[in-house]
Amino acid sequence: MLDVLITGGRLVDGTGLPATYADVAIENGRIVDVGRFPNAEAKQRINATGLVVAPGMVDTHVHGDLPVLADPYHEAAIRQGVTTYVVGQDGVAFAPASPRVMDYMRRYTAGFNGIFDFPDRTWSSVDDYLNLFNQRAALNVCTLIPNGNMRMEVMGLETRKATADEIQQMKRMVREGMEQGAVGLSSGLDYIPSLYADTDELVALCEEITPYGGVYVSHMRGYSADVLPHTNGEPAVVWSLREMEAIQRRAGCAIHVSHMNTIAEVTLPHLDLMIKNGVDVTYDLYCYLYGSTILGMISLPPEVQTGGIEATIARLLDPKVREELKAWFANPRVPLENIRLGCVPAPEWKHYEGKTLAQAATMANMSIGDFICTVLPATGMATNTVVPHPKRRTEADVIALMKHPAMMGGSDGIFIGGFPHPRGTGCYAKYLGHYVRNGDWTLEHAVSHLSHHGAKRHGLKDRGLVVRGYAADVIAFDAATIADRSTYDDGHAKAVGMQHVVVNGVAVLLNGERTKALPGRGLRRG
Repeated sequence: MLDVLITGGRLVDGTGLPATYADVAIENGRIVDVGRFPNAEAKQRINATGLVVAPGMVDTHVHGDLPVLADPYHEAAIRQGVTTYVVGQDGVAFAPASPRVMDYMRRYTAGFNGIFDFPDRTWSSVDDYLNLFNQRAALNVCTLIPNGNMRMEVMGLETRKATADEIQQMKRMVREGMEQGAVGLSSGLDYIPSLYADTDELVALCEEITPYGGVYVSHMRGYSADVLPHTNGEPAVVWSLREMEAIQRRAGCAIHVSHMNTIAEVTLPHLDLMIKNGVDVTYDLYCYLYGSTILGMISLPPEVQTGGIEATIARLLDPKVREELKAWFANPRVPLENIRLGCVPAPEWKHYEGKTLAQAATMANMSIGDFICTVLPATGMATNTVVPHPKRRTEADVIALMKHPAMMGGSDGIFIGGFPHPRGTGCYAKYLGHYVRNGDWTLEHAVSHLSHHGAKRHGLKDRGLVVRGYAADVIAFDAATIADRSTYDDGHAKAVGMQHVVVNGVAVLLNGERTKALPGRGLRRG
């Protein structure tokens, strides 16, 4: 007798091939057959008549590292059919991490991973961390090894180039993480301390992931289409892609660009040339014209943030430094006025959530610069923002980038604060709903880009397809009604239209209602 039989649905299996009508037979957490089984007996029959049956979605870039531990039912994902998260992003995360590094990362990333305490759970290695999710979450989690963690373990917050001995120490830790099942290495070349890693260091660490089939995932040094003083006469995004190409060619690993928020006509021709010349490159994308990050990273010069959180706060409280920063705030890296405060985790400052920096500064009777220099110390640097992309980037860019063969889904979801970016609760539903119904891509292409592409890229060899022998991560949704409901004013609103979600053969959403099951796993490469 089967454990689960999903019947009557229109199957979009993730391969990109045209939909067919087929039943899905599940036993012991795996898909044992796909076809027509009118006489089969099953402990649980799920009627998918009128629905699309598809593989569970794979969110290839998301900040669920701590939020899934804090909220294991995690409806933000389940209501969109997302059954696997890839965490450990941007070179600043939580495994592997000694107590010293863990303390720094918890505080430094609090603006996108939240402030959570887990007194009954401790971990240090990749293996420890992945084990936390086994039968304790509604979805699966795999992880990248953060470059910043490696650097901090060996060098602290030093801004200098790593020595040969330090490189060897970092390489050993990367190798251990890969042996424990990590899917690759991440860097965040805007975030401290990953910011300080040079190309040679990244190549050396990537050489350790290559034998395991790992992928190097990077928040690059720049995404702008503008030519900047340091970009050798090229648009910043092209200059950054050249570094990615150099890493791929020297280390031999696959490369993947995080959140490709850029101008399509500038970026895609160069990306196509890279692919034509044999570079193994992909990227993830969310379908919004605003981003989200920590306020310190987007608003302060890097030199003010050297030495860590306490050193940064001390500088921001120093009248002399604040006076010196006036010139910076007069000509910041991005316009500050319309940056919106998503999470301000201090009771006396929380009422500024949802306000732009211009509005908040006016309410506080301060300049924008003084407001930033005051709110950051008050929140321990944990303030999160929602940031408009450059004005030249349009919806047409999103669609062009979305349709490229190298694209896969990645929400970059952040789940904290009163006014989080809507992408965490809406990205995948918007792709499956709005963009399919609008004719921007077919349902078959959408499902493939959002499931199989991400699973394959990250070495999850039995996820992302509804075929015999694969893990039973299967969803069923109404193609006519699936939709995102989250907005910039209500980033917590859950998606609609998802009817059934099965994770590892167990239903976590049934007839649109949540079950109490927590069948998720910490997934390992392979």
